[in-house]
Amino acid sequence: MFLEQGYRRTSMSELAKRLQITKPALYYYFHNKEQILVECYRAGITLIETLLDKALVSRGTGLTKVKAYIEAYAKSVVLYDFGRCVAMLDENELSTETRKEVRALKRRIDASIRGYIEEGIADKSIAPCDAKLASFAMSGAINWIGTWYKPSGPLSGAEIAGHFTHLLTEGLHARTSTTSRHNANTRSTPRKTSTTKAGKASR
Repeated sequence: MFLEQGYRRTSMSELAKRLQITKPALYYYFHNKEQILVECYRAGITLIETLLDKALVSRGTGLTKVKAYIEAYAKSVVLYDFGRCVAMLDENELSTETRKEVRALKRRIDASIRGYIEEGIADKSIAPCDAKLASFAMSGAINWIGTWYKPSGPLSGAEIAGHFTHLLTEGLHARTSTTSRHNANTRSTPRKTSTTKAGKASR
């Protein structure tokens, strides 16, 4: 319901009705809406970690781990409501203390992505870059999926997750020495067509 009509416009009475329990029963487990929202965030982040391919994360390079995490994150947003909660709900409507708690949960995502990027830079599978900015860019792009994704669209959620994983990690690849030499040679070799045209123009 938070996703359907917004956190502020959703009442405890409506939540109890949707859950098919009495309002007193809901208050027995949660003192207010904020507690419910925090648990939604917690469930969403746990979901991302559950979807993560543990085999890749335990043995792969830093780049492989970034790809695995990004794909798990994207799948959580397009396939599961709790994942969309992490991406779409605005914590600015919360009290100061609860906002701190939610932001601490979100920092787990950033810390994971940033840590894998730094690991990739160290093992040379990722080109040197600002890990913090790269992590923010990836998280922001994935969170934005929740605003436009429609299950009835031409691509499935899994396909979108795959495309985003490729797009967001392709620029991280470390360049090989062969590629660097090729680019350097390309820049230093004069273009014959330009020389020919210049010669004709001077006659």
